[in-house]
Amino acid sequence: MARLALKLREENFVPDAIIAHPGWGETLLLPDVWPGVPIGLYCEFFYSSDGADVGFDPEFPPTSEPLANSGRLRLKNVNQLLAMEDATRGISPTQWQRSLYPARLQPTIDVVHDGIDTNLLAPKPQVTMRLNDRLLTRNDEIITFVNRNLEPYRGYHVFMRALPELLRRRPSARVLIVGGDGTSYGAAPPTGKTWRNIFLDEVRDRIDLSRVHFVGKLGYPDFVQLLQLSRVHVYLTYPFVLSWSLLEAMSIECAIVASRTSPVQEVITDGEHGLLADFFDTEGLVEKVCRLLDDPALRARLGGQARDRVRREYDLATRCLPRQLEWVNSLIRG
Repeated sequence: MARLALKLREENFVPDAIIAHPGWGETLLLPDVWPGVPIGLYCEFFYSSDGADVGFDPEFPPTSEPLANSGRLRLKNVNQLLAMEDATRGISPTQWQRSLYPARLQPTIDVVHDGIDTNLLAPKPQVTMRLNDRLLTRNDEIITFVNRNLEPYRGYHVFMRALPELLRRRPSARVLIVGGDGTSYGAAPPTGKTWRNIFLDEVRDRIDLSRVHFVGKLGYPDFVQLLQLSRVHVYLTYPFVLSWSLLEAMSIECAIVASRTSPVQEVITDGEHGLLADFFDTEGLVEKVCRLLDDPALRARLGGQARDRVRREYDLATRCLPRQLEWVNSLIRG
């Protein structure tokens, strides 16, 4: 990064401001290339051995080897801490993400979400979607679940373990599961296996596979259609970075059942914008999904209030982008 910046400087380029994600050290030498140029950092996640993702799931405990856990996390934070010594301001998408940073640094970090296009992400009562040889509409009882990649960090294992009872109680329901077989967060599955098949195999003989559809990764228009089609959307996450997909589902007025974890609780108040269940409580998850499926008025109320909140607090055009631009301009003004 520094060598590339030097080439730019030789061409008489001097930036008004530098904005970067500090996780891999890109900005560390830039103050030596352009002394005095303000630096803004995207403060996405500060690792901790307590109160966040590490150690949250007892099924996947951190190693007990001395320093293997705490030392690894400390080293993952080194680049950020060094970068922030030379930074002018930071920006985090949520209050919870800012709260993970050391208390002395939090006053230097502003909270502005990346923003949701609520005009594009809106309900569409007449939506249809073709699934194999079947045309799905809003008249079908569709339950949706979305991960970038299907893995424990986003609760895939919990959702799969809830399916036998959920499908038993909802004989007409179809479950649409979005996500790939790679690894986005956390540990990779054992060699030669995928998290998708590991937890599918665990329940395979207790579910009707003709009603469970793994649709893989979708193009964005198809992803939007799927959420517009959803009767109940399930979102689960460790205490980790909040997925855009939750706010996108809220913008589309999905009736949502989500995990009662810190990042989710910042955007969903239980009983107001959706229903919350303990991350590990499969019985509670099934109960709340069935409650929403049985109550159209509750689905409409929660979905409407969810969209109202996203439009009011997270809309890209009217809320987040103006604040982002002001944040950039404030860097330039110093």
